[in-house]
Amino acid sequence: MSNTLKGRDSFDITTGNTLVPFFNRNVTPYPTEAGGVKFDLVPVEKQKDIMLNVGRMHAEQEYNRIIELVNVLEKQAQQIKRRLEITDAVHAAEYQFQTYHGQTYWLVFERDKQKTILVKTGPNGWSSSAPESYKYIAAVKWLGDHTWIETDDV
Repeated sequence: MSNTLKGRDSFDITTGNTLVPFFNRNVTPYPTEAGGVKFDLVPVEKQKDIMLNVGRMHAEQEYNRIIELVNVLEKQAQQIKRRLEITDAVHAAEYQFQTYHGQTYWLVFERDKQKTILVKTGPNGWSSSAPESYKYIAAVKWLGDHTWIETDDV
């Protein structure tokens, strides 16, 4: 038996009238001759099902992670939208004093004059009680970026 390529553990075979050099029986998991070891076929459909289920599981995990990020971004967008609404309300309100960054003020609807005003005194800051014509809307704070935010710091 010849070995034209001089490969280790290999031999040449003839298929029909064609010489196939270096046929290595060690590189295939299947027997290459009659009388070889019995083997079972790979369960391809079962393997496909496993691959599909694992793929779906990982894709679903990634999808859920992205949805969580989207929810965080949506919440941040709503907070910014509310901040812009409060900023617009403060700029539309009337007030007769100097405002300072980081200070808390109150947006109030004054029923007698039918207008929104900005005041320094909160609903609990009065010696007796807040004026009856005041309807407190929100406590607001002026931020360093010149926007206003609704706050609970009272």
